[in-house]
Amino acid sequence: MDINTPDTTPDRPSALKLAVIIGSNRDGRFGPTVADWFVSRAARREDFTVDVVDLADADLPTALSYSPSPEVRAELAKLTPKLAAADAFVVVTPEYNHSFPAGLKNVIDRHYGEWQAKPVGFVSYGGISGGLRAVEQLRQVFAELHAVTVRDTVSFHNAGAHFDDEGNHRDPAAPDAAAKTMLDQLAWWAEALRSAKSIRPYAS
Repeated sequence: MDINTPDTTPDRPSALKLAVIIGSNRDGRFGPTVADWFVSRAARREDFTVDVVDLADADLPTALSYSPSPEVRAELAKLTPKLAAADAFVVVTPEYNHSFPAGLKNVIDRHYGEWQAKPVGFVSYGGISGGLRAVEQLRQVFAELHAVTVRDTVSFHNAGAHFDDEGNHRDPAAPDAAAKTMLDQLAWWAEALRSAKSIRPYAS
């Protein structure tokens, strides 16, 4: 699946809307390779429709404002509607200096209600740590935003060595199983939270 094509899965009215967020906007990033692999797995499921939110598509300043300029609002318009429409999220993140990218924190902090009472899963990649230290920090951030992070993750240690030049995983059995486990948990929480909110709005 081409991650540059938004929402390529068939329209299924009862399906949960899953936003896959590419958390790195760095030049030469490896994130699209990992995201493309994951999206191809998620898109096979009947319980999700998948949309990709690539943070590289928006040029946002790091200075936050309660009254963003028209230029900033135009950039946010590329991302915010997708986040608001989602029933669940998967964040694809690298690890930079034992943490997650500044651009990802910037986008998280520019939104609030879009995250509330929704589940979040993580696909991480990096060197020996596989990006897991970034994930543990992100769990704290999303807890503050009243989001629910699922327990299981998908992580790639020394990620570049696991994918060929076409972006295919060289030995997909274990990561495929990890992706299924995480997506199963994400679907349970997304359905439960969506049903609960249909009965009573979430109060933060």
